[in-house]
Amino acid sequence: MDQRIQQKTKTEGLEDTMSRGGFVAKAVQTLVDGAEKLNLRHSAVGNPAVYPTDDFPWAREVEAEWWLIRAELDRILVRKGDLPAFHEISSEVRSISSDQNWKTFFLCGYGIKSQEAINQCPETWRILQTIPGLKSAMFSIFEPGKHLPPHRGPYNGVLRFHLGLIVPDQPDKVGIRIDTETRHWREGEALIFDDAYEHEAWNHSDEVRVVLFVDFEKPLRFPANLTNKAVLNLAVFTPFIREGYKAHKAWEKMFYGEGRKHR
Repeated sequence: MDQRIQQKTKTEGLEDTMSRGGFVAKAVQTLVDGAEKLNLRHSAVGNPAVYPTDDFPWAREVEAEWWLIRAELDRILVRKGDLPAFHEISSEVRSISSDQNWKTFFLCGYGIKSQEAINQCPETWRILQTIPGLKSAMFSIFEPGKHLPPHRGPYNGVLRFHLGLIVPDQPDKVGIRIDTETRHWREGEALIFDDAYEHEAWNHSDEVRVVLFVDFEKPLRFPANLTNKAVLNLAVFTPFIREGYKAHKAWEKMFYGEGRKHR
C-alpha cells in the first residue's frame, strides 16, 4: 500500500466543497477518505502508478479504431481557437493551470453529457461505450510550450486512460511523469495510469499535442466496488462539477451558435 496516495493533498474542488457544504460536506469527505483506504486494499488490478495496457483488454480494441477518433478530432480542430481553456470550465484545475495553452473539447463527465459534442463525434462516442465504468471523456489539447506542474487527482477510485491522437515526434520535448516513471505518448497507443500519484506533463515542442482523455472506474473487489460507485455518483452534486456544467453550457451556446451561423 503506497502511503503517498493516502496522504495526498486534496484539490481546490474538494476544499471548496468542504467550505460550502458544512456538515454534509464533512460527511462526504469522511466517506471519501474511508473509500480511498478501501480502494487500496481491495484493488483488483493492484496499485501501480502506471499499468500495462494489456491489463485492460478493451484498451486494445480502442487502439484498433484510433484513426476514427483522430478523423473526428481533425474536424474539431478547425475551430481550435474557439475551444475553451480547461480552467474556464473546471474550477478543479485552476490552481494548476490558468493560461490558454491547455484546451479541451468535453464529451461527458460524472453524469453530465454534451449532446452537441456527441453529435459531432459519433464514432468516438461509440468507441467510448466499450470502456467499462466510463466516468469522463474529452480531448485534451496541449499547445506548444505547455507545462502542467506536478499535481495529484482528488480521488483514487478512478484510473486515467490517454490515447495518443496528435503527438509531435520529439520524445525529448513531449512527455508525462507519473510518480517516478516518465512516459511518452505515441499516436494510436494507450497509456493507463493512476492520477492519484503525483504527475506532471509537458509539450515543449513547437507543435500541438492532443490525447483522448478518459477517467474510468478502478476495478475493485467487494465491498470497495460498492463504496466507490457511491462516491463517484456523488460527484455530480459537488460545486466544481455544477459550476463546470454551467460554464460549459454557456460556452456551448456560443460555440455551436456561431457554428450554425457559418453553415
